[in-house]
Amino acid sequence: MQTLLQQINDTAAYLQKFNYHQAKAGIVLGTGLGELVQHIQVEKSIPYHEIPHFPESTVESHKGQLIFGRIGAVPVIAMQGRFHYYEGYTMQQITFPIRVMKALGIQHLLLSNAAGGMNPAFKKGDLVLLDDHINLQPESPLRGLNSPAFGTRFPDMSSPYDKNLGQLLLQAAADKGCTLHKGVYVSVMGPNLETRAEYRFLRMIGADMVGMSTVPEVIVANQLQLPCAAVSVITDECDPDNLHPVSIEEIIAVAGKADEKLSSIFAEVVKRIS
Repeated sequence: MQTLLQQINDTAAYLQKFNYHQAKAGIVLGTGLGELVQHIQVEKSIPYHEIPHFPESTVESHKGQLIFGRIGAVPVIAMQGRFHYYEGYTMQQITFPIRVMKALGIQHLLLSNAAGGMNPAFKKGDLVLLDDHINLQPESPLRGLNSPAFGTRFPDMSSPYDKNLGQLLLQAAADKGCTLHKGVYVSVMGPNLETRAEYRFLRMIGADMVGMSTVPEVIVANQLQLPCAAVSVITDECDPDNLHPVSIEEIIAVAGKADEKLSSIFAEVVKRIS
């Protein structure tokens, strides 16, 4: 695992040459969610393929670039597009940018994703703060990392989402007249969507929404003792008794409509981070 550590250090050193470090917040933008960039005073934008050791995003709607800039007075690093296990990457590749952003000095991490809503109270376009999660991904991003340089090998996950950041998100949403629900997210491998029986099973085990990301990054954030919070945009309603086919184009379109609200909330939270 010395190789991974060296890669993290190499990538951080490459990015530091742009004289951009000690950013306060890192932000990961999910499928169809890129409006936040309009709230950033962009100082530097770097395509992933130009960054040493970075994977490249292969998903439609993920622009695949790292944004350096400020929201208000707060320096931020934003990922326009993330990586997924279903793309063929390892869990350590998926979470590599989180480790790099931490090496660059971020103190808070905000994540967004598009998710299918299984809780009947959630409708298309709703925003849901992750209160907890269920990990059904096939492996852990911590597998094999036994060096203390990566953080504790057995991070506690009793409260994976930072309560202070969560409260800031709820307050910012309320101030903007937006409803921010709370729910449990289940992360699956994908890329196929779920069957009716699978939706029933996921609902039965306690999940309110389902997606294919976020949890690996949150696990690494907890290992790094990096406070994090995440919000899902409900892009389709997954009622197994009334299930309709859905396409990735529809999912992106619904996410895009909700993106302005979510981006405005994220921007406000960044400004309030102390």
